[in-house]
Formats: sequence, structure tokens, C-alpha cells
Amino acid sequence: MSQTIMHTDFNFPGLLNIYRGKVREVYRLKDDLLVMIATDRISAFDVVLPRGIPFKGQILNQIATHMMSATADIVPNWLLASPDPNVAVGQACEPFKVEMVIRGYLSGHAAREYKLGKRTLCGVPMPNGMIENDAFPEPIITPATKAEKGLHDEDISKENILNRGIVSLEDYTILEDYTIKLFERGSQLAAEQGLILVDTKYEFGKTKDGKIVLIDEIHTPDSSRYFYAEGYEDRQKAAAPQKQLSKEFVRQWLIENGFQGLEGQQMPFMSDEFVESVSERYIELYELITGTSFKKADTVSVQKRIESNVKTCLNQLQ
Repeated sequence: MSQTIMHTDFNFPGLLNIYRGKVREVYRLKDDLLVMIATDRISAFDVVLPRGIPFKGQILNQIATHMMSATADIVPNWLLASPDPNVAVGQACEPFKVEMVIRGYLSGHAAREYKLGKRTLCGVPMPNGMIENDAFPEPIITPATKAEKGLHDEDISKENILNRGIVSLEDYTILEDYTIKLFERGSQLAAEQGLILVDTKYEFGKTKDGKIVLIDEIHTPDSSRYFYAEGYEDRQKAAAPQKQLSKEFVRQWLIENGFQGLEGQQMPFMSDEFVESVSERYIELYELITGTSFKKADTVSVQKRIESNVKTCLNQLQ
């Protein structure tokens, strides 16, 4: 098996602090620069699984940077460079404390809530008479609060976001506009590759000069759900499961093995075969969504590779 990146501990020039998320590790440097390293960690139900997935970090980073480039004409983003397969370097921002989740179809979390009899999600109505994976009449925005480490993200309505002063009305109006534009472009790009962008989430931040920009990742299998377009209608008519490329299959595997991140539940054993199958699914999605062949980076000395590439980049930027 290829070497995986589970943790990093670099001392880049001008380092101020390090934030370690579920998957990414973010190094904040002087001159308002961020170095974001996509590890091979994988999370589900807000829990980091015990084994890394080969090439997952490279895939996430390269899809995200590809999509940042493909949407930069409609929404500004934080990205300045990608000096290594696992690394993005960009402008430091103050993140908004909400994730802008947008759903074109009744799938995943929305479908689970719908089956419980709920007909509103984050204050947004969902029509009666839908079956799982049906398209909504129009995409719906269902925000989530950004949880503190170790806690679950929580659904929240636009009304509560504004009433609690989490985001101002002026800024939220921009976030909504950007979210809709990004989802439209993402859906178009997916359709060109024979895929349906089912749902996704976007994160935004504000630069020091007050500009709202797209941050973090975009249209990756960690933040998005994709269906294969071919056969979608036939599967819906037959009430059959959709063929999809997303992290949902990992969640389903955990559910089938008695784990949903709840107290007292034990993480199931991840065999080599399962880990390899997850890696293969991520590679498949990369090739489908980008329309290019995936080239595995050299992982023999992956930490040294990252450090060298980042330092070269910083010398050019600083």
C-alpha cells in the first residue's frame, strides 16, 4: 500500500499558528498567507476514521484547485498557488461560521430527515410526495453552523443566522448569490462529464480588506455528492438506489456495520481491501469530474516532498 499522510508538523518560514481540521491542516504564516495541506484522513459522521486513504488528499486538493480555477470568473476565491499535489497556498481570511449547503435533490441527510416525516429543512419547505433522490423543483439552501472541534455541525435556518447575528443580512445576501452561482456552474461542469451534482457545501471568508471569497474546498467527494446521469431516470422510476460517487458509500458502510458516530458505538475494522476500494472510488471520481487521468504522486518521501515544494513557493510569494 502507498504511504499515506495522516499528520504533518512543518515549520515553514513566518509560521504563526497551525489549525488541524478533520482532513486538512492549515498553516497560517505572516503576510496573510495560508498553506493548506490535504491529508489522507477521512471522516464520516464528524469522526475521523483510524486509517488513511491512499491518494485521497492529492485527489481532494487537485479537484478543489481545478474547480477554483473553473469558477474564478464568477466567484472570487482565496487560492494563489498549488505548489504540491497535496497543497494549496492562498490568502488568509476570516471564515464565516456557517457552511452554505445547497441541495438539488432529496438525498443523504435531507432524505433521512424526510423519511422521519419532516417537510422543512433549515426553515426551507420540501414538497410532499417525493421519493429519495428526486430532484427538488429548485435547489434549496440549507445552511449548517460550523461546529467546534469534536462537535457535530448543526442545521440552521437563514432566519436564525440573521437573528443571532452570525452573518449580517448584507453579507448573507452575497453568500446566497455566490452559492447559487457556484452550484449552477458545478452542475454544468458535472453534466459535461455525464454526472449530476446532487448537493454540495461551500465555505466563505472575508479578507482583511472586506472582500468575500470562496475558501476551503469545492466540488470534491468530501463536500459533494454526484450521481451518474446515465440511467438516473430509469432508476428513479424503479425506486432503485442511484449509482453515485461521493463519500456516502463510506457512511453506508459504517451504518451497515453499526456505527453512526453515536456514543458507545465502536468503529468497525477497516480492512486493506476496504481501504483500497475507497481509494479507487476517489480516483474514479477525480477522473470523471475533471475529465483527465489521475497521476499518482510519488509517496516514498511525501513529507520531504511537501516541505521542499512549499518552501520554494513561499520564496517566490514572500
